[in-house]
Amino acid sequence: MGNLGITEILLIGVCLLIFFGPSKLPELGKSLGKGIQEFKKASKELTSTVTDEKA
Repeated sequence: MGNLGITEILLIGVCLLIFFGPSKLPELGKSLGKGIQEFKKASKELTSTVTDEKA
């Protein structure tokens, strides 16, 4: 995870629990996962389009 250590990750987790509460965290994680999935999909499509145009 880059330069983040276990202490920083735990601190971020505690802050998320304080700000969002335990009931909102699964919903937040699901939304974040969907966003990352859509970004990867769009990135792959763009890469394949650029590769196809070069050929």
